[in-house]
Amino acid sequence: MGRASAQGDAKEQVAAEKAAQTGARATVLRPVPQHTAAQQPSTALPDWLLQGQDYHPDSDRDGFIRKSILSMAGVLSGFRIDGGQETPFSPSAPVKLGIGLAVILLTSLSTNFAFTLVMLAAVLVRMAILPASALRRCAGISFAAAGMTALVMLPATLLGQGQSAVLVGTKVLVSVGVALVVALSTPTHELTGALSSLHVPGEVIMTVDLALKSIVDLGHVALEVLQALRMRSVGKNRAKGASMGGVGGVTLMKAAEAARQTSDAMRCRGFEGEYHLARRQSLRPADAAWCAALVVAVALFVYLQGVA
Repeated sequence: MGRASAQGDAKEQVAAEKAAQTGARATVLRPVPQHTAAQQPSTALPDWLLQGQDYHPDSDRDGFIRKSILSMAGVLSGFRIDGGQETPFSPSAPVKLGIGLAVILLTSLSTNFAFTLVMLAAVLVRMAILPASALRRCAGISFAAAGMTALVMLPATLLGQGQSAVLVGTKVLVSVGVALVVALSTPTHELTGALSSLHVPGEVIMTVDLALKSIVDLGHVALEVLQALRMRSVGKNRAKGASMGGVGGVTLMKAAEAARQTSDAMRCRGFEGEYHLARRQSLRPADAAWCAALVVAVALFVYLQGVA
């Protein structure tokens, strides 16, 4: 009897310990109370972000910008004379420049149409020796200048002075052709060297040299700005002319920056106002033949002027 009561007490004690452990485990695993709906952070997107993109800009024409780009490219192609290549039987740059100026002067002073036609034939023959690209460019610009002269002289033609209009147009064709032949057949550094050989002041040579290089660079800047303006144009713009002011302003700022950098570079290199050439250009055997041809042209000019 006493043993049974002792076993009962032991069982009760084991049951109590198990109940205590179960209660502790329940206390540890008790779930954390959840927040109410009012306290939960909101993850919903705003209404304006859920709306679809329904933007349709008005269509507009970009003819103004496109024509401006084409015009700028045409001007740049006219100033791009740094690709001049010498042709066979070409004289040295000083002789070439002197003969070109002499031919333009004789053609301008001539009152005899026969001498002008002789000079035109000589210029056309000289053009034919140029490379294909240079020939196309030289002929196009020369005949375009002659056509503009014909339009200017149209009133004289209507008033019965057609001979004078033809004479002036032919002189313009010869003069522009000679200038382009000299420019397209002579590299830029040789042209500046030829100016020095003719005792042109160094300031003038430096101005011409920097202008020929800077005009092309600034033209490329203007082209890039026009292309950017065309790419960023959205919708209809009724004030396209005002955008050219911005293009001009950016180009002017780039020009001022380039001038400042050039001035600083020249000052750092000890520039004292004298334009020195790296080397003097030597004469060539073909120079004698070209000088003889110039003497013949002068004699023909004097003879035909006396006949006229």
